[in-house]
Amino acid sequence: MARGKLRIYLGAAPGVGKTYAMLSEAHRRIERGTDCVVAFVEHHHRPRTEVMLHGLERIPRRQLEYRGTAFEEMDVDAVLARRPRVALVDELAHTNVPGSRNAKRWQDVEELLAAGIDVVSTVNIQHLESLGDVVESITGVRQRETVPDEVVRRADQIELVDMSPQALRRRMAHGNIYQPDKVDAALSNYFRPGNLTALRELALLWVADRVDAYLNEYRTEHRVSTIWGSRERIVVGLTGGPEGRTLIRRAVRLAEKGAGGEVLAVYISRSDGLSAASPRELAVQRTLVEDLGGTFHQVIGDDIPAALLDFARGVNATQIVLGVSRRRTWQYVFGPGVGATVARDSGPDLDVHLITHDEVGKGRGLPVARGARLGRSRVVGGWLVGVLGPVLLTWLLNSASPDVGLANDMLLFLTLTVTAALLGGLFPALASAVAGSLLLNWYFTPPLHTLTIADPQNIVAIAIFVGVAVSVASVVDLAARRTHQAARLRAESEILSFLAGNVLRGETSLEELLERVRETFGMESVALLERTGETAPWTRAGSVGPEPAEVPEAADVDVPVGDHMALSLRGRVLPATDRRVLAAFAAQAAVVLDRERLQREADRAKDLAEGNRIRTALLAAVSHDLRTPLAGIKASVSSLRSDDVEWSEQDRAELLAAIEDGADRLDHLVGNLLDMSRLQTGTVTPIVRETDLDEVVPMALGGVPEDSVGLDIPETLPMVAVDRGLLERAVANVVENAVKYSPPGEKVLVSASALADRVEVRVVDRGPGVPDEAKDRIFEPFQRYGDSPRGVGVGLGLAVARGFTEAVGGTLHAEDTPGGGLTMVLAVPTAPRRRQQPELPAAATS
Repeated sequence: MARGKLRIYLGAAPGVGKTYAMLSEAHRRIERGTDCVVAFVEHHHRPRTEVMLHGLERIPRRQLEYRGTAFEEMDVDAVLARRPRVALVDELAHTNVPGSRNAKRWQDVEELLAAGIDVVSTVNIQHLESLGDVVESITGVRQRETVPDEVVRRADQIELVDMSPQALRRRMAHGNIYQPDKVDAALSNYFRPGNLTALRELALLWVADRVDAYLNEYRTEHRVSTIWGSRERIVVGLTGGPEGRTLIRRAVRLAEKGAGGEVLAVYISRSDGLSAASPRELAVQRTLVEDLGGTFHQVIGDDIPAALLDFARGVNATQIVLGVSRRRTWQYVFGPGVGATVARDSGPDLDVHLITHDEVGKGRGLPVARGARLGRSRVVGGWLVGVLGPVLLTWLLNSASPDVGLANDMLLFLTLTVTAALLGGLFPALASAVAGSLLLNWYFTPPLHTLTIADPQNIVAIAIFVGVAVSVASVVDLAARRTHQAARLRAESEILSFLAGNVLRGETSLEELLERVRETFGMESVALLERTGETAPWTRAGSVGPEPAEVPEAADVDVPVGDHMALSLRGRVLPATDRRVLAAFAAQAAVVLDRERLQREADRAKDLAEGNRIRTALLAAVSHDLRTPLAGIKASVSSLRSDDVEWSEQDRAELLAAIEDGADRLDHLVGNLLDMSRLQTGTVTPIVRETDLDEVVPMALGGVPEDSVGLDIPETLPMVAVDRGLLERAVANVVENAVKYSPPGEKVLVSASALADRVEVRVVDRGPGVPDEAKDRIFEPFQRYGDSPRGVGVGLGLAVARGFTEAVGGTLHAEDTPGGGLTMVLAVPTAPRRRQQPELPAAATS
């Protein structure tokens, strides 16, 4: 069965006319004889939209009940049974009521498409999942209902329903979108002109990107190689030289002259891996182009002009920006240069801009000496073999074996040339080839002892010898350099792997990283220096080794990191080839330093948050627990002072006992709160002692009715190591919360059991329970779950309980009660079997 086609009407905001456009499309299809039905369309009591539903067949909706309220959702089964050709489904990002077939409406649409039914739907740009943060930053409203971007991108057709912000606000003011009582609030909040303009731009750009993707697909499928200038795409050719920054900025200015311009910076690297570009400069230019809104690309190609033109045509570019060549005048004898070649071969559909810069005509710099890659000892050995070897070989052949033949003589001299290439590279091998050819001609080619060659065959043989010697030397030299380069790159990759693994995972401290730098490069000391400004003094953020540098100028090697940081090394001067890896170390050292500082800030923030949580718990305890005893004391005192009632001695004694009991509870509670405040300020620690739970839990039940709680505390439980006052308050708050939510006549069960090195107190109620996603949220301050009536608390009891429990080293979490309800599990550590009496701080005993 063929999959159905999806058509989406995309809008920038509610009210632009998406549903109206969808219904208009339905009427057009019905007029053409297409079987089209309304699976789900919400007209929101908008008269014009409601009129458009007339004459359309509607599939009955499914009725669902959730939390005592009836809801209507699309009946997917009914639509599948009806099997229309086209189904209209409004609000693609809608979240279905719990109990529906699928959680999201777009999942319902996927079922219809899989069944071969075409679907026409609607969605607003703010409901795309990837744009949630952007829309929130614009409007201040977080969209809870979202649809994955990929679902919308897979649509066969996407049509933008556009309307200017002014026209949309007029529609709003005329009452065509919302009810009159909501118009003023909407116009002054979500529907402000700035919000609507930004949302409209998001919608236009998103659709433009989608159209661009369609265009690329079409060009690929139809093998269109010519450039279509549908939008300005400017390719910047980079060489890794300092002029690249000028080219990037110039290209960005060109792109800004037209709407929707795009800048793509590209660096062409050779397939052999050899490059004269500065990795550091390329990294800077990559950051610059990305900061200016462009993209950076790296392409491999030995023919740089051809590779650049292929890339430009592949991305459908309209312009290429290149810098005027840095070559000197005499260097043009080797060719016209990249810029001239690209301009010649670009064709009429691709403009080429040659930009002048400060580096014009200054040369591209000298290449790195090949010998630097092979080491000093190998180069010396190569020159000795290349220069002295032919002389010694000539002496041996003349004195020991004068008649081996010219062919064998040439092979022996060729062996010396290959040996010189293996040891010292190309130039010693060329010297060996030249010396060998001259000696062969003088001593072994008739007529002897003259540079004249009588036999033409000998001329050919010597010419072949020179050619083979030079060729073999070049190949051997290239292989040697590739081997050396591979070994170096392998070492660099191991170092960079260390950085990517340990450093980025946060497994390496700054001192460990600096020590790794010192060991890797064989330095005496390494220091990371920083300063707050251009004129501020340098300070050491970290260092290893003796006598680290105090300022970058005092170091043998100095690698800047940004504007106000530098990695300084002492010991020796490093070659330029080592600075690439050293720059990576320097950048990661700055990252590690920032991470350590952020970690310290996070720890301080955590301490402050913990302090705020405890202070909130203290405040909650005051407002939550002082009210009841104060009310009892107030009522008893008022009764005793009443003149119109004659109290008996027994009544007076009961009232006085109530006052005394309330005062004791207040005194006990205030003492606990004061201790907790001292704990937060660091002047006291919890007084942890061995305690029996059956001495603490009954004391915590004084604030609830006697017949509302059932106790199951075995006498065989081990002792627990807690602060009695804090644990009592935690249990009291948990029990009071459970009693508050328990149905009438249902007792709350408080039981305890031992588990390994902890004792668990379980407070079980048969109330409405709490969903899994809310079980952690109920412990946050000022959270009143469900339909709890006003006046039964401010939602701080459980937050106080968790704060007190964690202060004594325990945990508190919620679980479902089997059969319905909620179970609070409070776990505290058991006391060790042998325990010495702790030496209490002075603040605790005062």
